[in-house]
Amino acid sequence: MPKITILALVGSLRAASVNRQIAELAAEVAPDGVTVTIFDGLAELPFYNEDIDNEHDLPASVAALRRAAAEADAALVVTPEYNGSIPAVIKNAIDWLSRPFGRGALKDKPLAVIGGSLGRYGGVWAHDETRKSFAIAGPRVVEAIKLSVPFRTLDGKHPREHAELAANVRDAVGKLAAEVS
Repeated sequence: MPKITILALVGSLRAASVNRQIAELAAEVAPDGVTVTIFDGLAELPFYNEDIDNEHDLPASVAALRRAAAEADAALVVTPEYNGSIPAVIKNAIDWLSRPFGRGALKDKPLAVIGGSLGRYGGVWAHDETRKSFAIAGPRVVEAIKLSVPFRTLDGKHPREHAELAANVRDAVGKLAAEVS
């Protein structure tokens, strides 16, 4: 069975964010034959600007993101909800990954959105908006994979300390890997 590589994009830049911890958990509990790699360069991406989106001016951070996405078999977006919507860092990544239009690095690859937030619904609005934006940008969004974690359910503990959450994350990663053709 060939190895499957999943690129994880984390919507919070904070080093100790719960969403980063969920992404790390995804890497830890991934089924055999599946590798989850967290992309750590989202903070370095400039805001999308078509004037610099060319082979002469393309920032190294953008080239690294596109290369990581091109090399991946699928993508897992792990994001909080900021003010009822998508964190700017994720929206910016969507914009960079959607280009060149119709031929972006994630074109037709399976993508799932999970994560958590402080709100009582765990970021559902942001997750829905992220799915919508990525679907327009080119990946094949797997709508059946949904996991929104209200932070209060974690009782201040690391996500890996919750067996049910770890099982749900493993299930999400496994279902995403199964979508790779």
